[in-house]
Amino acid sequence: MLLLTLGYVLLALALLFVCVCATDLYIAQKRLDALADAAALAGANGFTLVVEGESVRAELTDAGVRDQAVALIAVMPGDASLVAADTPDGVSARVTMAVPWHPPLFAPFVPDGVPLESTATSRTALR
Repeated sequence: MLLLTLGYVLLALALLFVCVCATDLYIAQKRLDALADAAALAGANGFTLVVEGESVRAELTDAGVRDQAVALIAVMPGDASLVAADTPDGVSARVTMAVPWHPPLFAPFVPDGVPLESTATSRTALR
């Protein structure tokens, strides 16, 4: 009976460790998503105004998006790295970020060092 109880306790501990690691992985991905969203929004604010006749429009450049994203990442805590920052169409800023994730607890059932990546897009508009 004692051996069966000990087995159930070990199974419960293993399940608890896996659940804690899975929750931490989910939170790390959501933090990276939020950081990518913020960097894309900052990149979309790096526009230049282009005047053509009587019309004015906001135009993004790859360098402008990258500069704004790098400036935001420099002041944010964490070890996320900028993978790509560009503008596919001149009005959208697309930012891709990556960070390695390591489990908070030792669990032999959870891999160590999972790479996380997040891509966010933000549009700029001038009305």
